[in-house]
Amino acid sequence: MNSNDAPADPYLVGLDLRGRRVVVVGAGTVVQRRLPVLLAAGADIHVVAPEATPAVESTPCIVWHRRAYASGDLLGAWYVLAATNDPTVNAAVVAEAEVQRTFCVRADLAREGTAVTPATFATDGLQVGVLASGDHRRSAAVRDAVRSVLTGGTGGGAEAAARKPEGVALVGGGPGDPDLITVRGRSLLGLADVVVADRLAPPRLLAELAPGVEVIDAAKVPYGRAMAQQAINQVLIDRAREGKFVVRLKGGDPYVFGRGFEELEALAEAGIPVTVVPGITSSIAAPSAAGIPVTHRGVTHEFVVVSGHVAPGHPDSLVDWDALGRLRGTVVVLMAVERLGVIADALMAGGRSADTPAAVVESATTGGQRTVRGTLASIAADAAAAEVKPPRSSLWVPWLALRACRRDCDFRVESGRRRPLDPCCGLHERA
Repeated sequence: MNSNDAPADPYLVGLDLRGRRVVVVGAGTVVQRRLPVLLAAGADIHVVAPEATPAVESTPCIVWHRRAYASGDLLGAWYVLAATNDPTVNAAVVAEAEVQRTFCVRADLAREGTAVTPATFATDGLQVGVLASGDHRRSAAVRDAVRSVLTGGTGGGAEAAARKPEGVALVGGGPGDPDLITVRGRSLLGLADVVVADRLAPPRLLAELAPGVEVIDAAKVPYGRAMAQQAINQVLIDRAREGKFVVRLKGGDPYVFGRGFEELEALAEAGIPVTVVPGITSSIAAPSAAGIPVTHRGVTHEFVVVSGHVAPGHPDSLVDWDALGRLRGTVVVLMAVERLGVIADALMAGGRSADTPAAVVESATTGGQRTVRGTLASIAADAAAAEVKPPRSSLWVPWLALRACRRDCDFRVESGRRRPLDPCCGLHERA
């Protein structure tokens, strides 16, 4: 788009990007907010950047070319996003895209691109996008107002500003599907001046934020770099003292292996008002999404949620693995990325039968969800063969509870959508 051309209303269209190459140049917070929507569209995403935020670095199903942009990188692309912090590079990306007649969004100077990104949201099978002649704040405000009407929420604009809370809100974002955040959590997220987000926070929620919201990446990449907890605490305190309303967005529930109470203690000591919004924990949502009940009448009267971050036998472990092995109920293990084998061995050493059915649920409640099933003795090898990656929940479930599944439970209702249900246990084929 030439800046000398007379302004024109953009042509609104939906792009089918399934399996089609999309090139994203840059890997900062803008890209972090755009990737979830592109992934949801099924795009074949190639990111070109010498450095990336932890959240971008750990995003599954993308190809990261860890280098600077070079001419020819856009070959074969159907859609391009120029989002570096260098205007010269962004201009070069737009120019190359225009030569090969590929639509390109320029994040730093929208009018210089050949496409613009609307303010969007999705709910109950609807996708809504709003453009406002380059006025991003207006398009975000209208988007929020429309979403509020469709979802039965409260109004925005001046009313929202008048009721904006003070301090920091620790918000549980739920297990992954953006529709599974609580109404209260989503409302506070829409009022935020600053969002400090973890890697496991539902990324599509970030794509819905107003353009003026500061997004701080506190992602903790497994076995990689991390923003120290003390630094996260200080960021929360500093932004709140600037008079900004801060949302600390976490995956699941803030108090389930989320260090939420550590942050609350630091904020309280600094005199910062704190609001805590519970979230749906993946320890229950993941098995539920996979068709596995963690309790069942007459079969299991208890379930236990355990951190697998520290291996059995490690001096820092606080878990009595022998006691867990003696239990009859369900054991849910979170953060067991590289320790499935030793955890299974510890449970069997404690008395749990080797043929206890086991399941690993990957990316629960998202479009990438999949479930690997086996036995306690085989699950580590089964997961390795399937190349399962975090985030995931590992579950050991009593055999009889699985036998109780109904043969006709071939669909589940999740976030208002009917979706195929994973086979509950494999017994449907054996019975």
